[in-house]
Amino acid sequence: MGNIKKYIHVVMLLGKWILLGGLIGVVVGTTTAFLLETNDYLGKVREGNGWLIGLLPLGGIALGYMYMKFGTSMINNTLHDAAELNNLVIDAVHGTKTVLRRMGPIVYLGTFLTVVLGGSTGREGAAVQMGGSVAETVNRWFKLKADTKIMLMSGISAGFGAAFGTPITGAVFGMEMAALGKLKFEAVVPCLVASFAGHYVTENGWGVKHEHFTIQTLPDHSMLTFAKIILAAVIFGILSVSYCQLRHGIQRISERMFKKNHMKRAFVGGLIIVAFTLFAGSQDYNGRGLPMLEQSFKEDVPPYAFLAKLVFTAVTLGTGFVGGEAIPLFFMGATLGNALHAIMGLPLAFLAALGLIAVFCGGANTPIAAFLLAMELFNGKGMEYFFIACIVSYIVSGHHGLWPAQTMYEPKSRLYNVTNGEPIGRIEKRKK
Repeated sequence: MGNIKKYIHVVMLLGKWILLGGLIGVVVGTTTAFLLETNDYLGKVREGNGWLIGLLPLGGIALGYMYMKFGTSMINNTLHDAAELNNLVIDAVHGTKTVLRRMGPIVYLGTFLTVVLGGSTGREGAAVQMGGSVAETVNRWFKLKADTKIMLMSGISAGFGAAFGTPITGAVFGMEMAALGKLKFEAVVPCLVASFAGHYVTENGWGVKHEHFTIQTLPDHSMLTFAKIILAAVIFGILSVSYCQLRHGIQRISERMFKKNHMKRAFVGGLIIVAFTLFAGSQDYNGRGLPMLEQSFKEDVPPYAFLAKLVFTAVTLGTGFVGGEAIPLFFMGATLGNALHAIMGLPLAFLAALGLIAVFCGGANTPIAAFLLAMELFNGKGMEYFFIACIVSYIVSGHHGLWPAQTMYEPKSRLYNVTNGEPIGRIEKRKK
């Protein structure tokens, strides 16, 4: 009798998570479809009206006002700021803060404003944050206080899976994003359901198409090839660290200079991006930069393209504009791989793909999700190479990353003398 009750309890628990995960996935998939379609439309509007970049500083004022007026809230004597973006979602998973329900709509408006006026940013960050906002809303509707963390991880999974059309990656990303060295398997069922539901609603329900990249040829298996892969992964890992350091450095300096006045920060950041755009003589590095990203898989691109995108994105996000960082990291990695292919003697599209995955892995600190992303994006080609590249880039990136709120559950290597359970942002400051 006791065993029967136990089985019934397990079935009911699974049913609850399938239902809630599916609900989150459907809602987030729908909102993500709106995000993707609107972003694509606004990107085309900007490309057809180059003068819009001149309005970016004014857009920064509007964006800053929106976050200062509506993006903050005091909860339990702690300031919760929607401008913390993914860091706020991660803190909420750790239970130290709460995702604001209005965070999703605010970040959508901010992303749209950034995209149409030419800031260098992606869009998956908005999808993840909307996922957290939806999960928090569902959590309050059903009063699931004990399961808040699992709900939030499900929202993250739904947002990522829907944004990239990679449901397996999305499921793991939601469990891996918050802590380095730990997968939160207690959330596997709702994360899996939410990610697949979000993906299918976005792609099949609303007909949204995702970008596809093709690897034409793979290098032959040899010790020399594997040595080259390791060397390339080290370079890609260093690039991810360079971006994270510059982006966070700009944020710290701009916050100190303008005393966290979001309007002034974004206005000055907009002026800098306008100046950089005029200096570059093109808008290849504004917005998501998809044309050059796709070109890097087919033919040579400027060898400095990865550096230009790094600077454009670091200034855009470091001065208070909003959006995702995955697509810019994809751009940096793919264009650096493109620049390295002639030197390393590896196929162009393959090295571009390797850079795309390895730089994202080093920045996001999610090696398993990054490997699965490679499998889904490139149809399982070269999995042994991508696996090695993800592990090497993850180790090389050390205690740096896109989101300072990530905690170090276990050190990446014994070479890193760090304390378990500390946020990587705090570890980074102590090491300076």
